[in-house]
Amino acid sequence: MSETSPTPATPIIAVEHVFKSVTDSTGTLDILRDIDFRLAPGETVAIVGASGSGKSTLLSIIAGLDTPTRGTVRLDGQDLFALSEDGRAALRAQKVGFVFQSFQLMGNLTALENVMLPLELANRSDARAAATEMLRHVGLGQRLGHYPKVLSGGEQQRVALARAFVMRPAVLLADEPTGSLDFATGETIMQLMFDLNREQGTTLVLVTHDRAIAQRCDRLISIVAGQVSP
Repeated sequence: MSETSPTPATPIIAVEHVFKSVTDSTGTLDILRDIDFRLAPGETVAIVGASGSGKSTLLSIIAGLDTPTRGTVRLDGQDLFALSEDGRAALRAQKVGFVFQSFQLMGNLTALENVMLPLELANRSDARAAATEMLRHVGLGQRLGHYPKVLSGGEQQRVALARAFVMRPAVLLADEPTGSLDFATGETIMQLMFDLNREQGTTLVLVTHDRAIAQRCDRLISIVAGQVSP
């Protein structure tokens, strides 16, 4: 693993001189300052930094959920911020999967229904079969009809992984995916995430404060006070 990597010829993600500032009655706060890097298809990258360093803001901008003050992000060659909000949402649905610290499952849906949801939104006729197979793949074949409230934290994160990977996304964005889990469960979830990522050839962008997890990625990008640390 290295701190730097050659710029790929055809990046799946290109973050181009991104700045992010917010202004309120107390003045202007610079959250991100001239962030610039490229990620190759299939690469695994950890974004690390202290709390408040800007790493989660950067992930939101990469996803097109937040907009930069200056600069842009290209996803598979498409300038995210040349698109409308609806256009960015459509591109995310096609290309991007998400895993969050807080799982973000729909409480009124079963495990199976949660994983079926993105497939149904994409009008997949095989939604039930594909979701069932993916839940079996992550070890939850016996929990298809259970609601999130009766699942453990580790089981909920397995459902979240199944939901993210069932669409075979080009990019998976993960924000502190083990932050709500105990150490042993977190280790199991990370191994499962890396296994699924390798199977599908997904580009993984992982925000974490855990250097041991970060060291498992191909590259490490360290954010200090809103800038990439050399």
